[in-house]
Amino acid sequence: MQTNTRLGILLMVATTFVFAMQDGLSRHLADTYNVLMVVMIRYWFFAAFVIAIAKRQAGSVRAAARTSQPVLQIFRGLLLITEICVMVVAFVKLGLVEAHAIFAAYPLLVAALSGPVLGEKVGWRRWAAIGIGFVGILIILKPGFGVFSKDAFWAVGSASLFAIYSLSTRYAARKDRASTSFFWTGVVGAVGMTIVGIGYWEPMNAPDWGMMALLCVTGATGHYLLIKCYEVAEASAVQPFAYLQLVFGAALGMAVFGDRLETNVAIGTSIVVGAGLFTLWRERRRNR
Repeated sequence: MQTNTRLGILLMVATTFVFAMQDGLSRHLADTYNVLMVVMIRYWFFAAFVIAIAKRQAGSVRAAARTSQPVLQIFRGLLLITEICVMVVAFVKLGLVEAHAIFAAYPLLVAALSGPVLGEKVGWRRWAAIGIGFVGILIILKPGFGVFSKDAFWAVGSASLFAIYSLSTRYAARKDRASTSFFWTGVVGAVGMTIVGIGYWEPMNAPDWGMMALLCVTGATGHYLLIKCYEVAEASAVQPFAYLQLVFGAALGMAVFGDRLETNVAIGTSIVVGAGLFTLWRERRRNR
């Protein structure tokens, strides 16, 4: 597998933007409908999409599903649907700004574990950037000043689950192609969500079906971009740029849902974005 850090960074930026748009759609739908039903329908479309892609790229579903690590791929799929359900609940209970502020801690968990779990080398400059980003997160959260209510644990749990999913995705990429991981993510997720979500079915109006269709498209696109990102770059190199999901999500929350951008959030966001830009600058210097 060839490493291309610059491409990985671009893919991470694109991923965070798509995920932020997806989060806004999820919050809108989950305000009205059961979370399990919303995620289940999304995965039905997602599974149909990955099967169509598999037939075109691999020639058959069997070829796309061929893997030497099926347990890992099933684990990834089930882990992701759990994380999505938990995070959608966090969007409803906390709003996009607060939920994203807490969720933004997941790259710190990934970077901290990428060495012992994946065997990647993390230099002191990357650790410094990650540490500075963590300071920014603390400024955003203002621990003890209201963000860490009991509802905040939904976002904390989601961040932890997604960090594990990200590491397992990177690990799977060592043996499987992105298309294989993509296939297993969609199919396992659809089966798992159908088992737990079919009992929560309720009628949906026509405009919300349009929103649901858009949610399905963003979901498929975002996860494919993430898989490709970890296929071409080390997790620790691209993680600072995952903080941009906080920026995109907060902007959407303010523009559409009326969330407020507090001064501490603006300051903290500037710090975490600055940490990501510093990492990019160091990568360019090292490549030269």
